Amino acid sequence: MTRTAVIAIGGNSLITDKEHQTVPDQYLAAAETCRHVAPLLADGDLRLVITHGNGPQVGFILRRSELALKELHMVPLDSCVADTQGAIGYHIQLALHNEFKKLGIEKGAATVVTQCLVDREDPAFAKPNKPIGSFLPKEQAEHHRAADGWDVVEDAGRGWRRVVASPVPKAILELDAVKSLLDAGFVVVAAGGGGIAVVADAAGNLTGASAVIDKDHASSLLARELGADLLVISTAVEKVCLNFGKPNQVDVDRMTVAEAKQYVAEGHFKPGSMLPKIQAVIAFLEGGGREAIITDPAHLSLAFAGKTGTHVVP
Repeated sequence: MTRTAVIAIGGNSLITDKEHQTVPDQYLAAAETCRHVAPLLADGDLRLVITHGNGPQVGFILRRSELALKELHMVPLDSCVADTQGAIGYHIQLALHNEFKKLGIEKGAATVVTQCLVDREDPAFAKPNKPIGSFLPKEQAEHHRAADGWDVVEDAGRGWRRVVASPVPKAILELDAVKSLLDAGFVVVAAGGGGIAVVADAAGNLTGASAVIDKDHASSLLARELGADLLVISTAVEKVCLNFGKPNQVDVDRMTVAEAKQYVAEGHFKPGSMLPKIQAVIAFLEGGGREAIITDPAHLSLAFAGKTGTHVVP
């Protein structure tokens, strides 16, 4: 039976550490992840969409803009997200092509530059709290506040940083394009970095927003809108843990939505780490999904076979 799955690739799959951040290093990291993804398509019964993070890459573009200010213009945040969707999508396409060729799989991959609609009245716009870009001296931060309308905050004595809104995603605007590519047999790379945040006016005209969307929440939304059977969140750990980092830490092999909500209420998952992943999984399953898996790239095949990873069910 054919299944539709969305695999959300975490940042650790694109940048392994601070010593390996160059573009060639990023490709090698993406290629290693794709080495574990490609065999999932061998049986021909999987329709696959891949999403990915882009936080460090957006930061690099913004930093280049800051360094080049005397000669060149700043790159708006929505364009930064679009740029990274294209570049990272290219890396994934290239790596999957080579893996498919090696495995004798007749498949192609295509990237969709994806806009994600957010509500211009979302409360997040009134309280920007997502840091992006590099640390700045106070004077430079204040200059950007006055000249460019940035929201800036002091960060624990380490300097000043720009902060932007992180609104809730409402709709994947290129959904029909993703569906058409899936129907044509492609592996589709979409909603990179949570999608390009756009807002609509009363006439339905779109404008890019200075905002970033959580990748896991956007992946969950895309999976729900596609009617996907499976949402897989690929992250740095093989399984979700309770009491993480404590002497009584324990792996979770399987949990229901009700149990996941209980663990959230008990404070087992940290904001900015595992919490948004669990929230995204809950939303997917409550929206009609059949199963979600959280695991690391190296264990994807075993997780698909039910032999490892954390499996979450309604």
